[in-house]
Amino acid sequence: MAKTVQKPITYEQKTQADIQLKELQRQIDYDTKDYTVELIVTKFDKSDFFIPKYQREYIWADKNKTSFIESVLLGLPIPFMFFGDCEDGRLEIIDGAQRIQTLVKFIKGELALSSLSKLTRLKGFKFFDLSEAQQRRFNNKTMRVIVLDESTPNDVRQDIFNRINRSGIKVNESEVRRGSYPGNFADFIDQCGQDELFKTICPVSKKQEDRHERFELVLRFFAYVNDYTSFDHRVSDFLDEFLIAHQHTFAEQAYLDEFNKTMQFVTKYFPFGFAKSKDATTTPRVRFEAISVGVALALRSNPKLTVDSIDWINSKKFKALTTSDASNNQGKLKERVEYVRDQLLKDATNE
Repeated sequence: MAKTVQKPITYEQKTQADIQLKELQRQIDYDTKDYTVELIVTKFDKSDFFIPKYQREYIWADKNKTSFIESVLLGLPIPFMFFGDCEDGRLEIIDGAQRIQTLVKFIKGELALSSLSKLTRLKGFKFFDLSEAQQRRFNNKTMRVIVLDESTPNDVRQDIFNRINRSGIKVNESEVRRGSYPGNFADFIDQCGQDELFKTICPVSKKQEDRHERFELVLRFFAYVNDYTSFDHRVSDFLDEFLIAHQHTFAEQAYLDEFNKTMQFVTKYFPFGFAKSKDATTTPRVRFEAISVGVALALRSNPKLTVDSIDWINSKKFKALTTSDASNNQGKLKERVEYVRDQLLKDATNE
């Protein structure tokens, strides 16, 4: 294969690039602060430093908490945190929420150290088990914080959150998506995810719940039921695009009605809801997609749909269509949701 020759960058391209750089650079003005641990904890308790809605829940495992506290005790360099100055004078925590909440837990005696790699003699220690001198030293440790100016637009702040968290392994795609594209639609999805009937028939683990799995499932339902035939690439890109397109304007009542009718139908006719068994604690995404979207499509075709049996759900065909390796395949997605739709319509009864 012939090697592609890179054309030289023209003067015009350089000029346009320089204009774009200057324009976007003007949106980010910041200051660098050094805050003591004691000040951070105090300000957080008073809500002067606060975690915005788009942030994930406090999900660090004990080993992560202990490792961080050990690093602070040892005086090791701690990565910068990012705050944003707000109109009311408070500071929004853009990046650093997990670390700050861990500091709060430790200072309040709610965290006992374990699995220490260096300070092995501190195993089981809480903050007040340290000597008074070490307590003072810990409280006086400083954290370097970049504070974005109040004039920094919200979309720039969310973009920073997006870039920081997608550059490592800190958060999953759903958390980043939820944090990057706030708006009326994201709020609506969150509300649907907290619907009690939905939570009953769609079990998720505590860890999944903390990482917004319900948000992910509800978003997939709306995206696929309204546009599954257009899906032809990465799931993440498809969901991002759908969320952005509906960020502020969407048919809320129609969406809510369809969501509720689908949940009610599944409750009535599927013994375990979206789960595989009565005692299941999680819901496979591909299974949820197949049933929820298939049911909604069938109800669109026949709003008064009733069925006598869903024995096909135990068939080899359905199991093959809802294996995890089919999740990113456009053909399989279409096949599994239409399989459920067609089976329901075929088995429809007249009432």
